[in-house]
Amino acid sequence: MDERKALSRNAAGAAGLLLAAFVLGGTAVPATAQEASTIVAVTVDNAKVIRLPETTQTVIVGNPIIADVALQKNGVLILTGKSFGSTNLIALDRGGNMLAESTIRVQAPQAAVVTVQRGLDRESYSCTPNCQPSVQLGDSSRYFGEVSGQAESRRAMAVGGK
Repeated sequence: MDERKALSRNAAGAAGLLLAAFVLGGTAVPATAQEASTIVAVTVDNAKVIRLPETTQTVIVGNPIIADVALQKNGVLILTGKSFGSTNLIALDRGGNMLAESTIRVQAPQAAVVTVQRGLDRESYSCTPNCQPSVQLGDSSRYFGEVSGQAESRRAMAVGGK
């Protein structure tokens, strides 16, 4: 009887780890974090909805400059790419036990962004279908400041300021 309970408990634990790996990255991985890590890709300035086990109480992001998370009800997690790079995400239950660990890769948008290099200065444009200024991380400070200033002025006018 005790042997059956132990097998059932181990099977449930393994199933939970595989479920956590599946919902984080879409693929099953080995049961131990040392063997492999799930990779979750998100585009900078975009959000992605991820489902974690419902028992998740705490979510840790290794480098909050690269990505941000907001844990919602029932294990729903909102992941937002903030800057280019990789970091890790760890999900813990109420007792501090690790439920899942993943690598987060924040990447550049792939479509409709044209980069113009003017000597050492870089400018980015979103071409959907007409090209308009669209600041990206890595653009020259002058260009970034001018375009961001115009966008902020427009936003302020829209909400009744200035």
